[in-house]
Amino acid sequence: MNSAKYTGSITAIATPFQEDGSLAEADLKKLVETQIQAGIDGLVPVGTTGESPTLSHDEHQRVIELTIETAAGRVPIIAGAGSNSTREAVSLTRFAHEAGAAAILQVAPYYNKPSPEGLFRHFSAIAEATDRPIVLYSIPGRCGIEIDVATVERLLAKYPHVNHVKEAGGSVDRVDQLKQAMGDEIVVLSGDDSLTLPFIASGAEGVISVASNIVPDEVVALVKAALAGDLAKASAMHRRLYPLFKNLFVEPNPVPAKVCMKQMGLFQTDRVRLPLCEMTAENRSLVLATLETLRGELAAQA
Repeated sequence: MNSAKYTGSITAIATPFQEDGSLAEADLKKLVETQIQAGIDGLVPVGTTGESPTLSHDEHQRVIELTIETAAGRVPIIAGAGSNSTREAVSLTRFAHEAGAAAILQVAPYYNKPSPEGLFRHFSAIAEATDRPIVLYSIPGRCGIEIDVATVERLLAKYPHVNHVKEAGGSVDRVDQLKQAMGDEIVVLSGDDSLTLPFIASGAEGVISVASNIVPDEVVALVKAALAGDLAKASAMHRRLYPLFKNLFVEPNPVPAKVCMKQMGLFQTDRVRLPLCEMTAENRSLVLATLETLRGELAAQA
């Protein structure tokens, strides 16, 4: 089994659409290049930020393929392959494996609300479909359940490549729980930009970030400073970025992020797919004002 570990600043990339709602492949390739040039440590296509629930299977697979092709081995690609159907998650995992993904992101099954035993069997079936590292994605606010520490520990004991957790439950205490149980055998990645600094201070090894779609250089620098133990520098950067971290979630992700990305010329449109919809005028103004203020501060600093 491949028990490689992926740490640092990893971007959960947004999926761009054209005006007619189809995939904007040129924008996706441009985003991947922009991220790599900024020094990002890895990319996650078709996660929550990539609007995976509303992509067709063909689109889902195309986004994975195109991200891997464009990255061309320069950074690891951690492909989103989760589903609340075990059979579907296994199928997507096998596709991502064959396409060349370095690792696989697996969200907790949503809506079904399986028991801990059901969770263990779900992730076991996925682990048996690939030898690539698996990143368990615990986000109870969206899925209705948490991937409990005992289940993670049980999976790691049987499948050494199930060795990462993207933790998005909003609790720094989860870092300590996971590290107390499994130590350095488990890689913990923050799933919330605003918690990246306290997570790393408690032993996490990085972040799977939404904000790095917009300010990859800054997220990379913050994480490097935090991992190096320079908490004074990391804290100053966190304070500067915090308004963006906060306001990117005034409406459901990735709606605000796409508004910023269009404003910056990264995407042609800020289209999202129903049931997501455009922002209210008030929140749109708030997000764009936050972006403008931050860009001004960064320009002045440069």
